[in-house]
Amino acid sequence: MKRKIAFLVAVSLAVVLADQWVKFVVVEELTSHLDGKRSLGEKLTAFYGKAPAQSWDGYHLRSKRFITVSDSYLRLRYAENPGAAWGLFRTLPEHIRGPLFDVVSLGAVVLITRYFLKLKGVPGEGWIRWGLPLVLGGAVGNFVDRLARGFVVDFVEAHWFDSPTLIWPSFNVADVAICVGVGMLMVDSLVRREKPSPRAAAS
Repeated sequence: MKRKIAFLVAVSLAVVLADQWVKFVVVEELTSHLDGKRSLGEKLTAFYGKAPAQSWDGYHLRSKRFITVSDSYLRLRYAENPGAAWGLFRTLPEHIRGPLFDVVSLGAVVLITRYFLKLKGVPGEGWIRWGLPLVLGGAVGNFVDRLARGFVVDFVEAHWFDSPTLIWPSFNVADVAICVGVGMLMVDSLVRREKPSPRAAAS
């Protein structure tokens, strides 16, 4: 049991740390929010502190540049998502949206942890054994954002030749971990089969 908990915590924590570190770099490099902050302590205090009021463009933090990875397909641009995945429920009033996401996030943590601890540790559980911690780490990473500033920092902007209709909603490292984890859970549901009992096999 201790080894299972250690594995769950290690993988999930690695996802959370990677997610938060990348978001910190994005805010530092692509926005002016940390400009003038000299020490790491000052930067972290501003990063996790209450965000400023929204400006004319609807964002709390002012973007100062973006990075074009591919003119036709990909750029890194600061974005804010007060809703769920792909901006769902972002139009809900804040006094409803905040508690709702808190309950959903905490519920996901409890359910994923309970399900993971019920795994038997057999070789056929490899997909789900990695998938659940990835989903958990991604959920916690975005939950940290919502607790700190009320919205999630996104930055990966996939597009197709700048078509206004062929733009994938901005996402982040936590979102990638959740999608990969869910994909692994789907693979697990297809490849893993419960072995029949000896009596059922004999019949």
